[in-house]
Amino acid sequence: KGLERVVWLKLKLIADIGMLGLPNAGKSTFLFNTSKAKPKIADYPFTTLTPKLGVVSAANIVMILADIPGLIKGAHKGKGAGIKFLGHIERCKILIHLLDATSVELEADYKTVLDELYKYDVKLVNKPRITVLNKIDAIQKEVLQRKLKILNKYESQVYAISAVTCLGINQVLQEASRQIKLEASESDKHIETEKLWHPTDH
Repeated sequence: KGLERVVWLKLKLIADIGMLGLPNAGKSTFLFNTSKAKPKIADYPFTTLTPKLGVVSAANIVMILADIPGLIKGAHKGKGAGIKFLGHIERCKILIHLLDATSVELEADYKTVLDELYKYDVKLVNKPRITVLNKIDAIQKEVLQRKLKILNKYESQVYAISAVTCLGINQVLQEASRQIKLEASESDKHIETEKLWHPTDH
């Protein structure tokens, strides 16, 4: 007799760094100016409809950077193709959370993305994460200080950058490479200290 099955196969990208944020946060511009990737860039939401990969390097480490399409509230339920894209983040070693400095609801923006990660899979919130405030070239210095103060309530370290002018980008990539090295060393320690199962032990 034959056997009939329906099988769903889901492709999940493998990248060192997953870049996430609300639509129009500047993720594609960041990817474009740090790698040779050619994502579509425009000043309106949902320019990126599919994940894009780019190769970046810092501190003698070559890293794969994934531009994950912008998340929106309700993404964990599939809104805006959210579940489809959240799945890619699972395979990333670290995350870059990009925020728009020109937003009038910066605190809500910050919480929305992390809330969607938490509701999809709590493990994603606990991944190593770099918080980045983008588009600082479009605001005054005193405004920037107020924005950083808002984020510092939740994050001790926030990187202020302009993806358009490349200001501060190198520092973000340096931190990314540091965290990836740290993750690799922690993984090696876990393998060395883990007690391997053997039939004679049971």
